[in-house]
Amino acid sequence: MPDLDAPPRVLHGIGVGPGLAAGPVARMASPPALPDPRPVTDPDGELADAVRALEATEADLRARADAATGEARDILSAQAMIAADPTLREGVAERVRSGDDAPHALRTTFDRHREILAALGGYLGERAADLDDIAHRAIAAALGRPMPGLPAPGHPFVLIADDLAPADTVGLDPETVLALVTERGGPTSHTAILARALGLPAVVGCAGILDVPDGTLVTVDGTSGRVGAGVGEEEAAAVRARAADERSRLAAGRGPGRTADGHSVDLMVNIGSAADLRGVDLDGVTGVGLFRTEFLFLDRKDAPGLDEQVAAYAEVFSLFPEGTVVVRTLDAGADKPLPFLGLPEEPNPALGVRGLRVARDRPHILETQLEAIARAAERATADVWVMAPMVSTPVEAEDFVARARAYGLHTAGVMVEVPAAALRAERLLEVADFLSIGTNDLSQYTLAADRQSGALADLLDPWQPALLQLIGACAAAGGRGGRPVGVCGEAAADPALAPVLVGLGVTKLSMSPRSVPAVRARLAAHERAECEELARLALDAADAAAARAAVLSAGP
Repeated sequence: MPDLDAPPRVLHGIGVGPGLAAGPVARMASPPALPDPRPVTDPDGELADAVRALEATEADLRARADAATGEARDILSAQAMIAADPTLREGVAERVRSGDDAPHALRTTFDRHREILAALGGYLGERAADLDDIAHRAIAAALGRPMPGLPAPGHPFVLIADDLAPADTVGLDPETVLALVTERGGPTSHTAILARALGLPAVVGCAGILDVPDGTLVTVDGTSGRVGAGVGEEEAAAVRARAADERSRLAAGRGPGRTADGHSVDLMVNIGSAADLRGVDLDGVTGVGLFRTEFLFLDRKDAPGLDEQVAAYAEVFSLFPEGTVVVRTLDAGADKPLPFLGLPEEPNPALGVRGLRVARDRPHILETQLEAIARAAERATADVWVMAPMVSTPVEAEDFVARARAYGLHTAGVMVEVPAAALRAERLLEVADFLSIGTNDLSQYTLAADRQSGALADLLDPWQPALLQLIGACAAAGGRGGRPVGVCGEAAADPALAPVLVGLGVTKLSMSPRSVPAVRARLAAHERAECEELARLALDAADAAAARAAVLSAGP
C-alpha cells in the first residue's frame, strides 16, 4: 500500500508524449526469475526444449505484429526475425553441449549476442535492448511460465516500468492506461515512438519512478517531463480537468495547419502502409510526409517483386487523391540487416552501408523500387514525391535525383540525417527538389549519442540547440532557393516544438496521425513573428532543457 502520509515528490524526465494525466501507478511485472542451474542428462531433449521456446517466442511476436499497425508492426516483425536467427540457435546448441540446461543456455546465448550488438552501437546497438525482451519471453517459454504482461488493477492507471518492450504495448488500451512513465529510454526510443502513436502522455528517462509504490497517485505532464508523485486527490482532479479541457479544445480544432496570422504550414503524417490510416481523422492533413517502405522488405529471404511493390504503393496513393505522398526509398543496410541483401558484416554499421549507400553494391534494389513507385504513380492522382535516406553529399543527391527522374518521378528530394548534409543544404538543393529532415538520426550523429542510450537521453532531446541550428540552416537554404524543407522525425510530433520549427523556416511537419490536432492547435496560438522569437530563444539556450523551459515560459 502507498504511504498516504509521505510528502509529494517531483520527478523529472523527458516529455515525449504531450498531454496531461493523473491517476494511481501500476508497474509492469518483472520477467520470471531464472532458477538455479540443473544437471543435464538428455542434451538432445534440452536442446529441443530451447528450440521450441525460441519458436514459440517467434510465433507470439509474429502474432502480435499481425495485430499491430504502423511502427509497432515493423518493430515486432523485426523482433520476430531476431528470435528466428539461426545464429541464436547455434549458440544455444553450443551451450547445451557444454552442459547448460535450456533456460541457462538461452540466457547465456542472448547475453553474448547483446554484448556484441551493444558494442557495435548505432541501430544495432538499439537492437540490444530488443534482445532483452526476446530473451525474457524465450526463457519464460522454456520454463513453462507465462510472460508477465500489462498489469490489470481493475481501474485506469499510469503505467510505470524500467522500459517498455514493443510487444508489451500492442495490447495497451488508451482508455485504461492513462500515461506512460519509464526509468530508462530517450526521445527516440520505442516507448517514445509508440506513446506518440497511441496519443498517450509519456515521460521517459525519469529517474526514481520505480521507487514509487503501486497505487500512489501521480500527475504526469508529457510536455515538460514533470511527474508529481504522492499528490493529493484535489491536485489530481485539477490535472484531470485541465486534460479534459485540452482534449475538448483539440477536438474542436479543424482545418489545415496555419499560424494565428495565416502563415500556412503543411501538416502531414508518417505511415508504413495503408493500414496505418484506417479510422484516422485526416482533416487538414495535406498528405503523407514519410511513407516508410521497409514493411514490404521485412522478414523475407528475397526482395519483393515489382508487381507486389506497385500494388502496395498504389494502395497508399489512392488514399490521397488530391494530396502529396512522399515515399522514402528502402532505409536498410548493414545496420538494419535484411537477409536478402547479403551485405557483409561491418565493424561499425551505424557509420557503414545503410540507406542510399546500399545502392552502391545493390543498385537493382533501388532501381526496382523506383520503377514500382513510378508505375503506381502513373495510375494515381496523388502528387507522388520520392526521397532517399542517408544522403551525405551533393554528388549522392544528384545521382539519386537523376535515377528518379529517369523513371518519370519528377519531384525527388533527399533526407537530411547527417550533419554533412545539413551543412551543405544549399548545394543539395541545387539538384534536389526538397529536403526532409530526419531528426532522430540527425540528433544521434550530431551529438555523437547512441539513440538507445538512456544515460545520454538528454543529448538526444530534439530541443538541443545544436540540432535546431542545423535544422535552421536547412530551412534557410530552402527559403533562399524557394524549395520546401520539412521535418519528418519525432521532433515534428512535439506541439511545443512546432512553433520553433516554423520560426526556423520549416514549411512541412510530418508526424504520427494522433499528433496532428495538438500540433495544429499550438501553431494556431502563435503568429509567425512569435514563432521566430521562440526559435531565437531556443537557439540561444545552453542546452535542451533550457531551450524547452525558455519556450514554454514564453507562451501557451
